[in-house]
Amino acid sequence: MTVLDLTGKQLTSFSESLDKLMTLEEIFLDDNRLSSIPERIGRLKNLKSLSLYQNELTSLPKSVWQLTNLQTLNISANHFASVPDEIGNLTNLHMLDLGHNALTSLPESLGNLTNLTFLYLSDNHLTALPRSLEKLHNLIYLNITDNQLAALPEWIGKLTNLVELRLYNNLVASLPDSAGQLQNLKELHVMNNKLESLPATIGDLTSLKKLGLQGNRLTALPAPVGNLANLTDLDLRNNRLTSLPETLANLKNLRQLDLRANKLVLLSVNLAELKNLEKLDLRWNKLTFYPEWLQQLEQRGCTVFT
Repeated sequence: MTVLDLTGKQLTSFSESLDKLMTLEEIFLDDNRLSSIPERIGRLKNLKSLSLYQNELTSLPKSVWQLTNLQTLNISANHFASVPDEIGNLTNLHMLDLGHNALTSLPESLGNLTNLTFLYLSDNHLTALPRSLEKLHNLIYLNITDNQLAALPEWIGKLTNLVELRLYNNLVASLPDSAGQLQNLKELHVMNNKLESLPATIGDLTSLKKLGLQGNRLTALPAPVGNLANLTDLDLRNNRLTSLPETLANLKNLRQLDLRANKLVLLSVNLAELKNLEKLDLRWNKLTFYPEWLQQLEQRGCTVFT
């Protein structure tokens, strides 16, 4: 037996005879009511995946941090206020989910987990990230949404294999110039923060396909945004934009452009040049004049909301 799945069994305790299950490689105890895990779980040296999502745990037995063959650890949606330094022993982890807990800080030892490709930290109480995370060069997905981060650290630019970065619902007021070093980034989700401007280096993210900026305080976009040749989705609703850069017309692969609820009074850039545009939403602005090219967009099948 290599897999034990007791998901959704309403368990309040876990007292399996683990000594008889030494061949286990995967344990799923999600969606139960567990408040503790037996210490002897540390004897399962072949364990590669341990999932404890949505229980009532506040800590794990010390023996868990000796399970050095673990590749996946999911302890999200519990009641953890902290995780110990010993988590840094799990150097074979590829996926770590600490989301939906009550964490206020993270140990520097997370930087030891250099094989991580997926890291979920969403919905905690984090105000900063440990500098050691800059060593996670294999990371392709980082989710730090729904925290209390006021800034994205300059070292974020060292995570050059990132494909998706999610940091919406924080307090971020600016993005560092180093964000432009994320050459493999395809999705950047920064909605519902406090951004007042974007660095010019945003234009260096030439692999970017989706850019979510809604619900910020942007008054303008830097001209280099027009360099995002692979961008398909740009969401700028609920900002304070009064105009758009002419370079926006360079986004030839753009399919969705959402400009709702800004302060646009004039459309000076000819968006009819965006041959792949499928939807343009201009509602709830201050436009007093609608250019003829809007009809051109509609005639070729683009949905235009004014």
